Order: sequence, then C-alpha cells, then structure tokens
Amino acid sequence: MAAPIGLTVEAAGIDVAVLPLIPTGADIASQSIVPPFTDDGYWLASYGTPGDASTNTTYITGHSWEGREAPFDRFSTDTEAGDTITVTTGTGTLDYVVDSITTHDKDSLKASEIWNIVPNRLIIISCYTEDPWGKNVVVSAFPASN
Repeated sequence: MAAPIGLTVEAAGIDVAVLPLIPTGADIASQSIVPPFTDDGYWLASYGTPGDASTNTTYITGHSWEGREAPFDRFSTDTEAGDTITVTTGTGTLDYVVDSITTHDKDSLKASEIWNIVPNRLIIISCYTEDPWGKNVVVSAFPASN
C-alpha cells in the first residue's frame, strides 16, 4: 500500500496528479470537504490507502469547472461503467474497473452509502457538470481482476 500520486482514465482522457488532503476539524464537523481549487486530484489521506492490504475505501476528489475544460469534468461526461482507472502510487500502479457512476445532491452526500467502509474500493467525487452547484458525481471502482 502506498499513497496515490496520479490518476488516469485513458478512455476519458483523464490524467491528473493526486496530492494528499487531510480534512480539517471544521471539515469533519461540517461533514463537507472542499479540495483546493486546482486541476489536481486530492486523496483524502485520513481514509483508505490503495493496495492489496487496504482496509478502507480510498477517496479521491477534485473540482469540475464551469465555463472551462477540466479533467474532473470528464467523470460526469466521458467515464462509463467498465472503464479502467489506473492509480499511480510511489510503488507502482493499480488498475480499478468502474462499477458505477451516480449523482448525489450535495446536501445529502454526507449521508450517502459511499462513506461505508469497503476495503479496496475506490471512490472519486467531483461536481456534476450539468449541475455543479447542486450535485456531485460519484464514481465507484474496484480492483481489476488479475
């Protein structure tokens, strides 16, 4: 297991750096996490770490942008169930297969089942491009079979 440093979805043209993000006390209290306003992805470091011995869900989040192209926009528009997501870590790469893509109202995401502990699961969260202020897109993926 190692911290993620990159995320690629070749089918959707997504290739982003992933940086660690540790939720603050205020984030935890409000049950709301807003990553820095960049094109990068952010790994929620206080949850799971990707790899064979993962005991929790790994979460990566990033912004979609209104009025300009951004890599995380493509999770709403160009990613499909069955696509491969490659997570690069300091020790190699891990392939995941997209299981589902759903949308959630921003105000109800904190009560969503995506926060249930599921070892080896990858969850990617961004704004939903058709309603960036009201909804989030959530991509769920599991390790590819070898």
